[in-house]
Amino acid sequence: MNDRLNGKGVLVTGASSGIGRATALALSRAGARVVAAGRRIDELNALVDEAPTEMLAVTLDVTRRDSVDHAVASAVRRFGRLDALVNNAGQMLAGMILDADVDQWVRMVETNLLGSMFSVHAALPHLIESRGAIIQVSSTSGRIASAGSGVYAATKFGIAAFTESLRQEVTERGVRVVVVEPGFVATELTTHITDPTMRAAADSIGQSMRTLQPEDIAEVIVFALGRPGTCR
Repeated sequence: MNDRLNGKGVLVTGASSGIGRATALALSRAGARVVAAGRRIDELNALVDEAPTEMLAVTLDVTRRDSVDHAVASAVRRFGRLDALVNNAGQMLAGMILDADVDQWVRMVETNLLGSMFSVHAALPHLIESRGAIIQVSSTSGRIASAGSGVYAATKFGIAAFTESLRQEVTERGVRVVVVEPGFVATELTTHITDPTMRAAADSIGQSMRTLQPEDIAEVIVFALGRPGTCR
């Protein structure tokens, strides 16, 4: 239990699996009340059954503004306020630029970048009111691009730029903005890669190093939200 998070209302996007799921559960264990939002309601309902504090499962497609608005409204309606947004939903569809399936580019831009922006836009008025916090879950790919990850990296570079502008806009209004940039994390993201060469490369990287676990990132997020002045 964390005294500074106890009773706070937090919305976590991409909570169906991986970092989002681990974060929603860790925040609940810290005493927060959580809206766990994502595309797969069965997984979210199973997560709710594990939560030690109040948790609400909400279906969310971050690429649709009406869906984002509904998730934020559900959190405010359930908790009476919103103290933090953990912006985590994302896709990693790695592949070379030549002969790429450009529909996958659109999916990544809409999910990783526009989805993150939509979530901030919907939540921000409530977070200004509560003097709350925004956690942007990005990636080291937001600083260093590599062959085969051009569009994914572009979305993460975009998150970094958007978040820095956001920080400058809202810090004086009492909203704390934090970017978390994990390296290689053992999640199901790499299983979504359809390019066989890139899929094999991702599997090889995962086997060749000590990869982070979703719980490692969740611990960092809970730490950040639990600092003095972050969630008032």
